[in-house]
Amino acid sequence: MKMSILFSLCIFAFPGFSQGRVVGVDEAGFAECNEFFYGETPPEGFTESFHVKICQQYNKEPRFATLYSMEDKTPLYSAFKYTKAAQRGEESWMVEPQIDDPGNDWEEMVHEADAVGSVNNLGANQALTTDYVDSGYERGQLNPSSLNEDDFQLATYTLTNAVPMTPSLSKSWHKDVEKIVEQALAPHCENGARLYLVAGAVPSSLRVKDKVSIPEFLWLAACCDAPEVWSVGFLKRPSGENSIEDLSVEELEKQLPSGAHLFKRNCGGGSQSQEKMEAILQTINQIQSEEPILQTMAGKHGEGQRAQEKRGERSLLRRVAGIVATPFTKLLRIVGYVLVEVVRYTCYFLWYVVKQLSNTVMGGLYSLWNGVMSYVKEISTVLLNIPRDMAKVTANIIMGFVRIFQKTLSLIYRILSVPVGLFLHIMAFPLDTLCAVPIVLKDMAAGVGGTCSLIVDATAALMSAFYYLATHLGKKFVPKLSSDD
Repeated sequence: MKMSILFSLCIFAFPGFSQGRVVGVDEAGFAECNEFFYGETPPEGFTESFHVKICQQYNKEPRFATLYSMEDKTPLYSAFKYTKAAQRGEESWMVEPQIDDPGNDWEEMVHEADAVGSVNNLGANQALTTDYVDSGYERGQLNPSSLNEDDFQLATYTLTNAVPMTPSLSKSWHKDVEKIVEQALAPHCENGARLYLVAGAVPSSLRVKDKVSIPEFLWLAACCDAPEVWSVGFLKRPSGENSIEDLSVEELEKQLPSGAHLFKRNCGGGSQSQEKMEAILQTINQIQSEEPILQTMAGKHGEGQRAQEKRGERSLLRRVAGIVATPFTKLLRIVGYVLVEVVRYTCYFLWYVVKQLSNTVMGGLYSLWNGVMSYVKEISTVLLNIPRDMAKVTANIIMGFVRIFQKTLSLIYRILSVPVGLFLHIMAFPLDTLCAVPIVLKDMAAGVGGTCSLIVDATAALMSAFYYLATHLGKKFVPKLSSDD
């Protein structure tokens, strides 16, 4: 957190800070850096899980795109649009924090010294400047700074755009690419057309300090979106530092990992103008043929100069003086070099001390501020809770007394209700008994009356039945007796 505050202050103090955003897996292509690819379509066939896409930015504007290999710790390719060549500026190399520490909230590239101590696992997935020290290799740019100007050039000085090259190979690669682009490609891609360039390296099993992969070969692919669209490829092997091979993009793709496809619709491959391609290749051949001539002329000039020096050194005295002066001259050069290095490393040491002191001071101030804020927060919380807690205690006390009074009254009522109820029942027994006598007599009279009524009704019914039976028998037998007479 303290480093984030310090870094934010640096951003406000230096607005022209380089940025490199690691593109998320859910984003299409290279996000806002898709503009650096022909048809806004990145190359296909580079799909390993350890590949990360970086949108290289500077002053909050996209400058070029890079596909980086965390396993090889080198870029696989950098894609950019040719704008204008310029002289190489001062080198200021940076690293990408999010490659080693994805959870880091820095989306900007930072100097390696600033990343030490603030980025977790720094150097685990990317190369650092220390990997090139005393290795015999230097940081060779895929996107050469000489083909860019202003902010575009400053953005190229990042280790995510560099692969290990010997000094001679780096010099030859940048010279060849610069001449080919400026003298052969750009002049044939004019009238508002855009020249798309993709420069890459194929990693090998050889590594610098067992960490950074040395390229097997370097390659460059160009695509012009002019009405007569055309494309061309180039390949440079470390074994042939003084030559670069031109070939079609289709032939170049065959040299790359299986399934590689550099440009959308092959950038006119198979339908491009033969005259245009012949003119481009002729210019390239002319450039390559001029190089040995220039080297030969330089050699001849050197031989003539050496012959002239020999003629001037015929004097024995001058030879002796030269022999005696040479060690002193070399000694002075060594002393000067040592003094320059001492001054440089002294400046580095002072800067490191100042940075550590500033980090310590910022850390102390931040810790003090956190402590004060935590103390104030806790005190405020306690003070604000005192009235509430007092109100809760008072309410609980009152409710406790109310419950005690209520329980007491309930207990007294229950105790008194037992004898009072018994007394009332005893007192009411005679009255209830006397009041029940008339009712009992009434019920007995009703029972006797009912019984008598039942006997009368039964006797009447029996008599009626006898009468009915006698009548019926009389009607049946009387007529028969009369008829016999």
